[in-house]
Amino acid sequence: SDLRQMLATKSVENIQFLPFLTTDANNMGWLGYGCLKGDATLIIVNAIGAALQTLYTLVYLYYSPAKRPVLLQILLLLAVVVTGCGYFALLVDEGTRLARLGLFCSVFTITMYLSPLADLAKVVRSKSTRCLSFPLTVTTFVASSSWTLYGLQLHDPYITVPNVPGIVTSLVRFWLFRWYRPGQDKSY
Repeated sequence: SDLRQMLATKSVENIQFLPFLTTDANNMGWLGYGCLKGDATLIIVNAIGAALQTLYTLVYLYYSPAKRPVLLQILLLLAVVVTGCGYFALLVDEGTRLARLGLFCSVFTITMYLSPLADLAKVVRSKSTRCLSFPLTVTTFVASSSWTLYGLQLHDPYITVPNVPGIVTSLVRFWLFRWYRPGQDKSY
């Protein structure tokens, strides 16, 4: 919906840039993990995710009135990705590379899933779910649950564990949508 809004309005107003970048970095990390592990599912899903997030990033850059800060953030992400690739390829021995990359990706994913907690505090204070996206909550719940089940099937804690917070935060958001029904919204 953010991409559609940017294309329709030819503007990036009210759209945050950082989620595009962090999701792109997350997809690239898991793509690397999938490549090391030889897991076609991880490779395909995260290659598509990285391509889409890169597209969103480029569209954001195109419509952004302040291109310099956006370019600096993109360059910083590229520097982090190149540094990470160099670290895992050159400094980590092959025997522990998969485990270290899995741990890195897990911590990064957990951080991403826990980042909306600030919005949850805002919902409780304002008694309004206006700042939450119900479709995103459903999508996060389905994706987190799917990856958790996939990780359990593979007996891979690096896939299973980081997706549990996504399930938990989605369930909390569902509860907030039920508790603070949209029709009862009050102004902030």
